[in-house]
Amino acid sequence: MDDLKRLALFAEVVRAGSLSAAGRHMGISTSAVSQQLRALEQAHGVTLLHRSTRKIALTEAGARLAEHCQALVDAAARARQQLTLARDAPEGELRLSAPVGFARHVAPALAPLLAEHPGLRLSLLVDDAMIDLIDARIDLALRAGRLADSNWAARRLCSFDFVLCAAPAYLARAGVPQAPGDLPAHQWVGGGRDGTPLAVELNGPAGERAPLRIEPRVMGNNQLSLQQLCAAGLGVMMAVRADIDDDLRAGRLVPVLPGWRGPRIPVWAVTPQRDGQPAKVRHALEAIRRYLLTVPGAVD
Repeated sequence: MDDLKRLALFAEVVRAGSLSAAGRHMGISTSAVSQQLRALEQAHGVTLLHRSTRKIALTEAGARLAEHCQALVDAAARARQQLTLARDAPEGELRLSAPVGFARHVAPALAPLLAEHPGLRLSLLVDDAMIDLIDARIDLALRAGRLADSNWAARRLCSFDFVLCAAPAYLARAGVPQAPGDLPAHQWVGGGRDGTPLAVELNGPAGERAPLRIEPRVMGNNQLSLQQLCAAGLGVMMAVRADIDDDLRAGRLVPVLPGWRGPRIPVWAVTPQRDGQPAKVRHALEAIRRYLLTVPGAVD
């Protein structure tokens, strides 16, 4: 490593035309420049230049070496430029993971970024399963809810409101709940498995809390499928406001107990490291966060 530094110093001496000018540019004294050049010559047993503080004269060996040393300095400058690009300009492949229900937000969030930076490529892995992010070489993963302990860095992007909803046909048939205490008597669509009751806590308009235990009629681990089953009239559902916005606007679902809502669910960006993230990750993370805050039911 010392040899590389001395070779770079030799190139600067040749470029600057004197030891003193090279020293001023490198931020070291003229005597330190002279000592480093002498060490380089002694290490290789060759005289590179005849020198004084004001003037240098390259030997034949020094002239041949100077060309290669300058090439070395130029290559180092190009390497630093690549590091700057990686830090400042999003490019290369971005490997992003998202749950199925959340993937609908990826396109509107990242399309402007991809359009602006043609050197950026997106590889999107959509899966509700908790995949191994290291094995899948994921740069950025979107997660919702409580996170399992890991060595990855997590940043909260926003939170989503949970709301109660049902299809108009179901409510016409089963009746409209008037209070949280009416809900256990209704059919439910939810994420429980193997008949396990769901623990649900509703928050009222005046800060009231209503804990409930619900036994879903329809269960599953895919949010989109559950949402479709709820719209088909199979029961009441606790859903993320952002996920059902289209169904609410179209009238396929309507709010139930609109003054009450479930606890907010945090949305996270999970990355391999907290510091020194490449530009592709930083820009994508900010683009997703900005978009999510425009989604109905999202709060900072």
